[in-house]
Amino acid sequence: MDHTNTAWSPDGTPLAYESAGEGPPVILVGGAFCTRETHRELAGLLAPRFTVFNYDRRGRGASGNTLPYAVGREVEDLAAVVAAAGGSAMLYGLSSGGALALEAVASGLPVTAVAVYEPPYALEAERRAGNVRYGERLATLLAEERRADAVELFLTRIGVPTPVIEEFRLAPMWPGMVALAHTLAYEHAVLGDAALPVERLASVTVPVLALCGGASPEWMRAPATAIAGAVPDGRALSLPGQTHEFSARALAPVLADFFGGGAHILP
Repeated sequence: MDHTNTAWSPDGTPLAYESAGEGPPVILVGGAFCTRETHRELAGLLAPRFTVFNYDRRGRGASGNTLPYAVGREVEDLAAVVAAAGGSAMLYGLSSGGALALEAVASGLPVTAVAVYEPPYALEAERRAGNVRYGERLATLLAEERRADAVELFLTRIGVPTPVIEEFRLAPMWPGMVALAHTLAYEHAVLGDAALPVERLASVTVPVLALCGGASPEWMRAPATAIAGAVPDGRALSLPGQTHEFSARALAPVLADFFGGGAHILP
């Protein structure tokens, strides 16, 4: 990618981004624990057909973290990156970043197409109630500066087994996850109880591709079909053998085809 650039949100927050490639602009929107590093491989694969903008959401990487947080500020952040991309763009959002991308489009941002990968909407009442309880516990842990415990709470909520979490705690990536613990509250704010925002989605008139991994748990796969059915111009697609930790090489041709750059982008 090119050197780091800065876009400025209306509240004065600096947003670090990289851009590379040629063609129509595509902005990559990360989810929990994501920084620009998360999407660098995907960005490189898309760059032959698109100008790819890969940015750090507020509170992460080299971007600022002006408080208090509000979902509306994140929408304004994304608008600032769209402006840096030339005034309109296509969006790809991962997980809760997909929910943010859909909210941004519903808010009226000049976006021409949206692809999302496994936004964690909760289609069952029991899971929505669990998300409310999770949010309350998360707020308590963060208020007490128990950042590692907040990370463990999140991992437990998404189904990571306890032995695997213990392995995470000993892994080189753990300090980086703990450093981003405060942004878990941002993800929760974007999703709330994670109910599918049917009315907001109904206002999204641009094409939407809702993706999931064929090997992901059912609760992660099901929202793709629900999203595609809720927007006026939507379709769902399952990527065989993929999980929430997808292969960029499996995803890139699908995104390129949807965004209009042609599927044959890999060497």
